[in-house]
Amino acid sequence: MSLLGKAGHDPAAYESGFAAYRAGVSRLLESYRAIPAGADVRLAKKTSNLFRARARNTAPGLDVSGLTKVIAVDPDARTADVAGMTTYEDLVATTLPYGLAPLVVPQLKTITLGGAVTGLGIESTSFRNGLPHESVLELDVLTGAGEIVTATPDGEHADLFRGFPNSYGTLGYSTRLKIELEPVEPYVALRHLRFHDLGELEAALTRIVTERDHDGERVDYLDGVVFSAGESYLTLGRQTDEPGPVSDYTGMDIYYRSLQHEGGTPKHDRLTIHDYLWRWDTDWFWCSRAFGTQNPKIRRFWPKRYRRSSFYWKLIALDHRYHIGDKLEARKGNPPRERVVQDIEVPVERTADFMEWFLREIPIEPIWLCPLRLRRTGSGGSARPWPLYPLHPDRTYVNAGFWSSVPITSGEIEGAANRAIEKAVTDFGGHKSLYSDSYYRQDEFADLYGGDDYIQLKKRYDPDQRLLDLYSKAVQRK
Repeated sequence: MSLLGKAGHDPAAYESGFAAYRAGVSRLLESYRAIPAGADVRLAKKTSNLFRARARNTAPGLDVSGLTKVIAVDPDARTADVAGMTTYEDLVATTLPYGLAPLVVPQLKTITLGGAVTGLGIESTSFRNGLPHESVLELDVLTGAGEIVTATPDGEHADLFRGFPNSYGTLGYSTRLKIELEPVEPYVALRHLRFHDLGELEAALTRIVTERDHDGERVDYLDGVVFSAGESYLTLGRQTDEPGPVSDYTGMDIYYRSLQHEGGTPKHDRLTIHDYLWRWDTDWFWCSRAFGTQNPKIRRFWPKRYRRSSFYWKLIALDHRYHIGDKLEARKGNPPRERVVQDIEVPVERTADFMEWFLREIPIEPIWLCPLRLRRTGSGGSARPWPLYPLHPDRTYVNAGFWSSVPITSGEIEGAANRAIEKAVTDFGGHKSLYSDSYYRQDEFADLYGGDDYIQLKKRYDPDQRLLDLYSKAVQRK
């Protein structure tokens, strides 16, 4: 079913989109050649969804201004060609009128498709569709050697296709990605299930991921929130075309608070598919509370156009630059705070154990949960290996996301809480995403994130080391 009735492939729009793309690539290559030898190559963009320290660099950046649009959509083949710097907000706005959506839509509107693929992304379809890079059919990459190559699963650059996810721009930057799309209905019906015990939540997660069903009703979307050891929720979403009333969490109501309820009876809700995909963005999950936006007296006068993750990120960037938060804490006589902004994955059977450890050791709540399995391709096919983030193909994992800060204890080593989390995640058989602060030793890092596979990719696609290597970018400070 098409949401707005569009259908068919438009050859003229297709050619126009690719002409604009080729012009954008030309400007990108010109900017690459203008960067002095020996200077680090980086993107010339003002926004980022990374939380780790970024190296200061006075050299001009890569001009990606012509690589921010959807190139073409083929609704019959259910594919889209997308320029690498296109945000998911723009991508979804282009595909939804065809009744189609990317297989995985990360939670924040300004995450780019290229960023989600090179840096990993996740959402509530990941238990059935895997991670964003698993819907990529082919991609064009500007390598560190200054060449545009097309990588496919079985072609000349199949090693780059497999190694690009989790490389964070250290092998090159995607300029075009051809991705699969899936049909979606206009609405999503939600059921919020409450749990009083983390072991029971873990058991329910395991079963629903396997059966893709709960109480005889199909489950298309699945994620959860832990408020405490005695209060946690799974949210089950089902696509539907049935008309009816829908909720709106872009106003005074706050989505994550709508999950909470007493008793064992599921709480029901409905959203449009658009509002479901962006349900977390309005309040950046629960992070908007740091700015007072969840106070009704403030929220009423906070302009809607600034009630979105991209604006909150600007406020956080100001805090990082001027240490506003630490100065305010010092005025109150409190110690400075350590930023703990991380996403990790642990095997589903260790979910309760990890959460109990985390709630005991790290004073942060709520915590987001999102199950995932690597995607199998074709009928009875197997999941592809991804060497820089080696999840087991036949295992269910659960992502835990926590985004806040904790007081720094005098005399503790820098990053004490983050270091403790890294060790616990490894001990529980998990992995950690690299978009934020990391403290691994180089040998530990190599064991977890590609090792010799990464070294060989780096030699082939960035032989002159124009781009930072992954350890330098993710861990070392400059």
